[in-house]
Amino acid sequence: MQIIMIFVFSIVLLIFMIYPAIKIVEYLEKYIKISNKTYDLLTVLITIFLSLIVGLGLYYL
Repeated sequence: MQIIMIFVFSIVLLIFMIYPAIKIVEYLEKYIKISNKTYDLLTVLITIFLSLIVGLGLYYL
């Protein structure tokens, strides 16, 4: 039941974590040459990762 609640919090946060993920990837792009495909993939992966981290924080705090 705990994991389901964490995923519920994380799904809601996906929308709000897109902007920070884009900014993180843009920061990385300054120092590393990134193709468009990699840019999109990194944005999606970082968005999911950030939403899971914040979802865990919301559940346990």
